[in-house]
Amino acid sequence: MTSLADTASRVRGLELGAVDYVTKPFVRAELAARVRAQIAVRAGARALAEKNAELERTAAELARARDTLEAEVVRRTDELMATNQRLTHMNRVAAMSELAASIAHELNQPLAAILSNAQAARRLLQKNPPDVTEALAALGDIVDDDRRAATIIQRMRTMLKKGAPRTDGQDLNELAREVARLVGNDVLLRGATLRLDLAPGLPRVRGDGIQLQQVVLNLVVNALDAVADRPPDRRLVVVRTRGDGKDRVVLSVEDSGKGIAPADMERVFEAFYTTKAEGLGVGLAISRSIVEAHGGRLSVENNPGEGVTFRCQLPVWEEGGA
Repeated sequence: MTSLADTASRVRGLELGAVDYVTKPFVRAELAARVRAQIAVRAGARALAEKNAELERTAAELARARDTLEAEVVRRTDELMATNQRLTHMNRVAAMSELAASIAHELNQPLAAILSNAQAARRLLQKNPPDVTEALAALGDIVDDDRRAATIIQRMRTMLKKGAPRTDGQDLNELAREVARLVGNDVLLRGATLRLDLAPGLPRVRGDGIQLQQVVLNLVVNALDAVADRPPDRRLVVVRTRGDGKDRVVLSVEDSGKGIAPADMERVFEAFYTTKAEGLGVGLAISRSIVEAHGGRLSVENNPGEGVTFRCQLPVWEEGGA
């Protein structure tokens, strides 16, 4: 409480650590309202700090899981190279190595959004008068981001479950949309454009949804890496789905990158072959292995203009069939 009502004194007081003030003579109702607002801000900040700490612990657990998975990939690699059966013996844990990094990166996005919205809510509540409507909107965004983080964690747990993969009818269009949501923030950070061109009314394909989602994710991330060196207005990735008029559904991922040398067309599917400085060289190899295990085919070809197209053909699911 102060009798110094000039602007310089008020600014100086706030710079020295005050969070609010009233000038003399004060109005009892205004004083009570300001105190209630500060108590609410304090309680909200404490709750948000606890939630952020919980999410940070979860992120640390995911990081430890990723490190464990990467160590397992190294161990498996040595065994496979020694027996010359590298690709045959790659299992779901190996497939998780790259997906874990993508999910860990994706988890940073809702965490950052929660912090940003929490800071915004505090500023809004400290205004005179407090902007309660906008503060509530920011808190609503925090709830949404928290749910999004929980969904990412649940997806990781599903991927880590043991047991035989579930095989039933899968909607390739929905798998493509889910992958687009998963990499959405990464696409923005890369300054790229991800376009979906999905044919409506496609029949379902037979397979394990988690494994097929891994294939689509690998192909999209590979395409984003391929366009990274292009000018921003030419960093385009297109995901398409079509029926082949027979008993298969085709999903293709097209990029606007530099393309692939003809001599390397088949080598891109070899285990541990990579042109990326930080790549493991297992993403495309695992993708082809998964697709072939589903009775399908994964191929690649250069586009007439620029870039390449990876094409995945999968058999249609017949309910009640073998």
